[in-house]
Amino acid sequence: MENYTYNGFTLQLEGLKVSDDSMYPAFFFFFISYLFIMFSNVGIVFLVCTQKSLHQPMYLLFCNLPINDILGNSIMVPRLLADMLLPPSERLISYYECVVQAFTTHMFGAASHTVLMIMSFDRYVAICNPLRYATIMNKTMVIKLTASAWGVAFVLVGILLGLTIRLNRCRTLISNPYCDNASLFKLSCESVFINNVYGLTFSVVLLTASIGSVVLTYSKITAVCLTSKSKSLNSKALQTCSTHLSVFMIMFLSGMVVIIMHRFPQYSDYRKLSAILFHIIPGSLNPIIYGMQSTEIRIFLSKLFQSKNILPLF
Repeated sequence: MENYTYNGFTLQLEGLKVSDDSMYPAFFFFFISYLFIMFSNVGIVFLVCTQKSLHQPMYLLFCNLPINDILGNSIMVPRLLADMLLPPSERLISYYECVVQAFTTHMFGAASHTVLMIMSFDRYVAICNPLRYATIMNKTMVIKLTASAWGVAFVLVGILLGLTIRLNRCRTLISNPYCDNASLFKLSCESVFINNVYGLTFSVVLLTASIGSVVLTYSKITAVCLTSKSKSLNSKALQTCSTHLSVFMIMFLSGMVVIIMHRFPQYSDYRKLSAILFHIIPGSLNPIIYGMQSTEIRIFLSKLFQSKNILPLF
C-alpha cells in the first residue's frame, strides 16, 4: 500500500503527560524555574557587559553560556507552559514554528558543547602559558573563538534540520513536549536512513570533540600543577577549573540521561521530563556556580549589597 503524503502546516504536540493533581505544581515549578533562568542569566550578561573589571577573556567567553541558556529556554519553556494548560487536542503548532523550535533546541545543545570547548582552551592558556596569556587571548582571539563556537554549532544543526525539512510528511503528531529533529523526521513515511546516519555522526563528532578537548586540556593543566611549586598558581587552577568542570559535568550528565532514556521506550514520560530538564537544570545552575566561584563577581555583588545597606532608611 502506498504511503499517504500529508504536507499540512498544522501539527499537534503530544505535550507532557501529567495528572490533574500534578498539573499546577508542575506548571509553577517550570514557571518559577523559567523566571529564575531569565533573571539570573540576564543579570550575568548585564554584569559582564557593564563592569570593566569583568572585561576579561574568561568572563567574555563565559557570557556565551547565559546567552545560550536564555535563547534555548525562551523558545521552549513558554510554549511548554501554555500547552500544559490546554487539552491535548488543542496543543497545535505550525510546521514552521516547529522547525524553528527544533533548530533552537539543537542549537542550544550544540552551542553548550562548543562554548565549553573554547572555555577549556582559555583555561589551558591561562594556567599553562600565564606569561603569554594576555598576548594570546586578546580581543581578536576572543571574537574568533566566540564566532567559531556559534558558527560550528549553526552549520552542524543547519545541516541536521536541512536533511529533515526536505522530507514529505504523512503524520501530524509530534510525540514530544516540544519539537526536535527526531520528532520532525518521524512525521515522514520516506526513508530516513540519511537522517539517522548524519544524526549519529553529528552526536559522535560533537561529543568526541567536547570530551576530548576537556580531557586534553585538563591533563596538561594537571601536569603543570603537579610540577609547579607555586601555591597561587595551583589555587587559581583549582578555582577556575573546578567551576568550568562543574558546568561541563552538569551539561554532560543532563544530556546523557536523555540519551539513555531513549533506550527504554516504556519510560517515555520520564524521557520527556528529562529532555525538558536538560534545558532547565544547566540554565539554572550555571549562573549560580560561576557567581559563587568567581572572585570578581562575588566582590562586585558584596559591594553592591553593602552600598545598599548603608543607605539611610526613611
